[in-house]
Amino acid sequence: MAYLPHTEEDVKEMLEVIGVREIKDLFSPIPEGCLLKEPLSIPEGLSEQELFSLMEGLSRDNDVDHISFLGGGIYRHYIPKGVEHILLRSEFYTSYTPYQPEVSQGTLQAIFEYQTLICQLTGMEVANASMYDGASALAEAILMAQRINRRKKVVLSSALHPEYREVVRTYLLDRAEIREVLYCTETGRTLPESIEGLVDEDTCALVVQHPNFFGSLEDLKGLGEVIHGKGGLFIVAVAEPLCLAILKPPGKFGADIVVGEGQSFGLPPYLGGNTLGFFASRLSYLRQMPGRIVGETVDVHGERAFVLTLATREQHIRRERSTSNICTNANLSALAATVYLCLLGKEGLRQLASINLKMAHLARERLSSIKGFRSAFTAPVFNEFVLHTEKDVDGLLKALKEKGILGGLPLGRFYRELRGSILVSVTEMNTEEEIEKLAQEMETYG
Repeated sequence: MAYLPHTEEDVKEMLEVIGVREIKDLFSPIPEGCLLKEPLSIPEGLSEQELFSLMEGLSRDNDVDHISFLGGGIYRHYIPKGVEHILLRSEFYTSYTPYQPEVSQGTLQAIFEYQTLICQLTGMEVANASMYDGASALAEAILMAQRINRRKKVVLSSALHPEYREVVRTYLLDRAEIREVLYCTETGRTLPESIEGLVDEDTCALVVQHPNFFGSLEDLKGLGEVIHGKGGLFIVAVAEPLCLAILKPPGKFGADIVVGEGQSFGLPPYLGGNTLGFFASRLSYLRQMPGRIVGETVDVHGERAFVLTLATREQHIRRERSTSNICTNANLSALAATVYLCLLGKEGLRQLASINLKMAHLARERLSSIKGFRSAFTAPVFNEFVLHTEKDVDGLLKALKEKGILGGLPLGRFYRELRGSILVSVTEMNTEEEIEKLAQEMETYG
């Protein structure tokens, strides 16, 4: 039977309050041609066997045999089989909220270990139990900075991921004055001297990505000194955290808040999700952090135990005092990252990062040697870089796809001045033979 929560009297009263005579009047702003006049034309329900056969047939249309050089915020890495094996254990896969510590010690300890790993990678003092994704974590970081210093002006690097910037602008629509500083067209990085005229005593925070959207490594030390000289906070976003295994962490360069996307750690590149936002900061800002924080204590028997120490969200405290309206953490994704990092270990992670670095530089050198192609920027990179060409980028990428190669991300969709540029990402999943195949196809194009 239909679930109808409102009586006719309820509906009549609500319509009177908003000044509408009938329910259909609520749809008057919608063009007549867009209104549905009859039921949706969808097939009847299927049995389990019929549905399975249908989905199996649809799956055959998936093209999964491409050689991929796509990056730009989501990266393809090998995931050890142990990650999925542990992740799908029922005590982890079906558990949700760790509100009852006496029955949630496994979940709480996993989160605690995750927080510890994020602190070690970022060089920060405290991390929360994870967030939805890197973009929303960055927006929450700016809101946190505003709570700390009560300033409204925010300076973003234009080399910050375009979609991160879009999310930030949506979050801060009426809460901040946002200004962007242009990247250096030679180096592909944000220059400290370029932000000096934008940063002043009213600036809440400077936000940069490291490595930035072009793959270039930023001058974190110089940028941090400029914003700190004006009393603002330095926020660093990291979309490819594998780099932190061999690069000096942002915390060592004076970052006040470090956020990013943890998808590289044990999560495949799904179609838009699920992903993982990590969030770390200085200990002095602990009470302004969004989300949950798990802490370590002892139980009544003196044994080591874990509890939900802080949860400054509106479900736990008065709404006006909450630091975020994000309702939960990406618990299962955080567990995947924890298992992944623990399986690789410190040395394994360094070796993996070194392989990514080596393969990317090999590809950068080989592709830049092709006539009609050159490296767009001079700054050092980790595992992705921008390649510029005078040839038709869309035509080139289409031709490569027909050869079974996803050649990279066209940057013209984000930056008008980079319509002739491609962002190329290389990980341990790309072999020297694949790089050479890409180079040969590019040599013969046009």
